[in-house]
Amino acid sequence: MAMNVGGPGAEDDPMMEINTTPLIDVLLVLLVMLIITIPLQTHAIKLDMPQSVTLQKEPVKPSVVQLQVDAEGFSWWNGVKLADELELEDKLAAAAIADPAPEVHLRPDRNVEYDVVARVLSAAQRLGVTKIGFVGNEQYMN
Repeated sequence: MAMNVGGPGAEDDPMMEINTTPLIDVLLVLLVMLIITIPLQTHAIKLDMPQSVTLQKEPVKPSVVQLQVDAEGFSWWNGVKLADELELEDKLAAAAIADPAPEVHLRPDRNVEYDVVARVLSAAQRLGVTKIGFVGNEQYMN
């Protein structure tokens, strides 16, 4: 941009050019404000798609297995005493592959050693039993 500094004898001449720099600055600020304040448009198209007809199956409730560990360290599967840990592992393996997986409710006796219960929990985890929980915890409140 050139600036007219005037020449000899040009002091009385009117200035014929408009300074547009402040005007451009104001317009750029307004343009930026406009871009920021415009809400983002969603590019989604709402369609009414046909719904597939599926029959709602009634959810199958899993069975509940009562697993008890008595004070001597023996395991009971639904009230039946198991002979050894191998039989317990067979029962847990069958429960792990069942569909739907049964809920195993573990009820350890208050006087049983922790090691026995830890071995039962370890076997259940190793064999893939996913639904296992403790019941009868009120006996430990006293």
